[in-house]
Amino acid sequence: MAAPSTFSTSTSTPTSAPATEQVSAEQYRYALTNFAIAHQKVEEQRAQLEEQERQIARLQARIAALEGTSSPGASLTGMRAAGGSSVDDFSIKNAASQLERTINRWAGEVLRLAPAPPATLQDAALADVAGAGDNALFTEARPMMVQSLLRHAMSEAISEGIINCLIVTSSAEANIQITRIHEHLFARDPTVAAVWRRQTFTAAVENVAPDTTRLIFEEHVPTLSELLRDNPEDPLGTRAVLEDAYKFSRMLHGAPSSSGPAADAFYRSFVPELGSTLYPRQVELAKRCRRSERGELDRVGATIFPGLVKMSRTLPGPGIALGDTMQTVVRRAQVICECALHATSFPGSAPPATPITM
Repeated sequence: MAAPSTFSTSTSTPTSAPATEQVSAEQYRYALTNFAIAHQKVEEQRAQLEEQERQIARLQARIAALEGTSSPGASLTGMRAAGGSSVDDFSIKNAASQLERTINRWAGEVLRLAPAPPATLQDAALADVAGAGDNALFTEARPMMVQSLLRHAMSEAISEGIINCLIVTSSAEANIQITRIHEHLFARDPTVAAVWRRQTFTAAVENVAPDTTRLIFEEHVPTLSELLRDNPEDPLGTRAVLEDAYKFSRMLHGAPSSSGPAADAFYRSFVPELGSTLYPRQVELAKRCRRSERGELDRVGATIFPGLVKMSRTLPGPGIALGDTMQTVVRRAQVICECALHATSFPGSAPPATPITM
């Protein structure tokens, strides 16, 4: 019987004699077979991972199409940060600050260029704003008071006429119907409402027609709009403010939400009424409040920019059912209290304009 064939390899070192290691042909073929099988398994796993990546990419593209986002994975950029805020909320705050400055410039231009004395402007604004009544604070038409009232009136028009109404078309009737549909969907299923709203805003008009902005302004501040009838050149900047407010509203309602069941949210705005109580969680003072510093009760003198509330679905917990609506103040309303507004009306008594957080 012939001896089995063998393969030999020799190794040598500088300090030892050459040594020989022998491996049988059967062991060699067994090792080659196992190596081929392992290589095949690795290739199969790699192909499976690539297929999974393609499936995930298609799923992300589908989600992006449903949410109305521009690119797959964009909905993942709003992950919640510490403290319950999100990246989207930070950008919203920055955009709100820019719109606030635009409203302030408009009020200054109206006070400077309007064909009416300050007292007439003040009476017109008081006739339009909610909760004004017979406010004894505005017995004299001081420039700071008039400008603050103009900002309050514009804030109400933007809040109720643009942010709280989903403006998708240039038709007021159609926008009202769309807003009602969204409210109905949100009451039944916030997730469906969020997808429907973002998908709807992908087809929204880029710019609101001038007639639409004029109707919004006339509907919510009729007395002031009659007094400030702007010509097509828009010297007072009224139409420009409302157009910027529409872009801000479109960003609010068309932005993708964060991930998770509590992320199906939309935004609404609110304007504290004149003379209402100062609630620290809802308002932020633009000027120092002397009464609050002394521990006394003070009230809202004027709202210079509306606050923003995020309406979302709550997570289940002790005493909380899934699907309950939760309101989170994302940006508090910017207000001037009565004592600060009254103090700014007299020379030499104006408090510092440093924002005060309550």
